[in-house]
Amino acid sequence: MTHIITSLCVRDGACIEVCPVECIIPGKPADEWPWMYIDPDTCIDCGACIPECPFEAIFPEDEVPGDYSKAGARVSAPRDPNFASRATEEHEVESEKGKGQEHIMLKQTLVLAEGETIDLKADIPPNYDFFKGGPGYGAKS
Repeated sequence: MTHIITSLCVRDGACIEVCPVECIIPGKPADEWPWMYIDPDTCIDCGACIPECPFEAIFPEDEVPGDYSKAGARVSAPRDPNFASRATEEHEVESEKGKGQEHIMLKQTLVLAEGETIDLKADIPPNYDFFKGGPGYGAKS
């Protein structure tokens, strides 16, 4: 089993800095791979990344919620077809990683309204697809 980073990710990068085996990679290009990805073959399931994520976007694979609901939660280009077409808002995030701050611009986000639920289990396949068909390790810069 591995950990999955879901579409709640806003590319803060704090998870990368605490990973002892360097298995977390930001998706590039960001419009095609909008969040961070965990290499399932390298991940040792230590869970160090979970408390570091300011948006609670990381879950053990078997605990990814299929009915996530949190009013005001910002979701990056959700895979849930009921919401994906509504992800048109741009959002800028300030991340406090390392020294200083970094601005991160998300091109497609959706803010959940009161009572809306989204299926985060749909985010599991893109995590595996990233390493099989996407830029994979070549995405490191």
